[in-house]
Amino acid sequence: MELRQLEYFMALCEELHFTKTAEKLRIGQPTLSYQMKALEDVLGVRLFDRLGKKIAITEAGEILLEHCKKVFENLKFATEQIEELQNVKRGKLVIGALSGDLSLIASKVLLEFHAKYPHVQIQLFSIDDSVEKVKQNEIDLALTFMPRPDESFIQIPLYEDEFYLVVRTDHAWAGRDEIEFREIHNIPLILNPVGHCFRKLFADACLSAGVVIQSIIESTDSKAILELVEEGIGATILSSTLFSLENTGSLKAVKISNPAFIKSVVIVHHKQKYIGTAAKGFIEILMNFINENKALREEL
Repeated sequence: MELRQLEYFMALCEELHFTKTAEKLRIGQPTLSYQMKALEDVLGVRLFDRLGKKIAITEAGEILLEHCKKVFENLKFATEQIEELQNVKRGKLVIGALSGDLSLIASKVLLEFHAKYPHVQIQLFSIDDSVEKVKQNEIDLALTFMPRPDESFIQIPLYEDEFYLVVRTDHAWAGRDEIEFREIHNIPLILNPVGHCFRKLFADACLSAGVVIQSIIESTDSKAILELVEEGIGATILSSTLFSLENTGSLKAVKISNPAFIKSVVIVHHKQKYIGTAAKGFIEILMNFINENKALREEL
């Protein structure tokens, strides 16, 4: 069994058509047919059922395809590790961060990351389905609130983030240090739109507390939300981390109690995906950034 045969096999599984696959591989169709027959002879099973001009993958073919994917992924990881042993600091890192608080936090570490890894291309996407993108191998890392347990992932805990009611300093409730969760429904709120990941978490918390909330303005832009609050239009719910980073002195964070609104923030990556120097470097820089701002959060 040769790697070339397995490459041809995977391509044929994708196209399910000998002529199209041969054109894609830039080889003759007789060569492709010969290699597939040779592979079937080695294994002693049929990998495809020939149905006229069409073909279908057999059960044996499905098993081989699953293992082929793992073989080529492992070869890719081996190449990356060898390059790192040779101190080749290049490549590409794709990160998905939950839109809003977490994407803004992730963006703040990019300057330091680029200074340390100037030859690594980094892409940061603000998306709500970052965990699903990790599962589909479309991104390398996801910065998100702790998702449901899934054996496909490795979760790296970063910190616990508490959420506060944020109002302008001259707001009627700015003189209070704490409010109960049930009191939130009395305040006009500016929130992320329905369907946004954070809004779903907040809606779940409201449901558990028996609170019904109605937003007066909705936006996916955290900075825009804060600007509206600074104008005195309403209040918002904001993480202590983002508040400590963005407050210019015109806002007040009021603690929410009974119950408190706290979420775990994690980095997620696929269990079977090799995490290289660049990805580890980003995680380290992000954790250092969070620890440096921990004191500010504790002062709230």
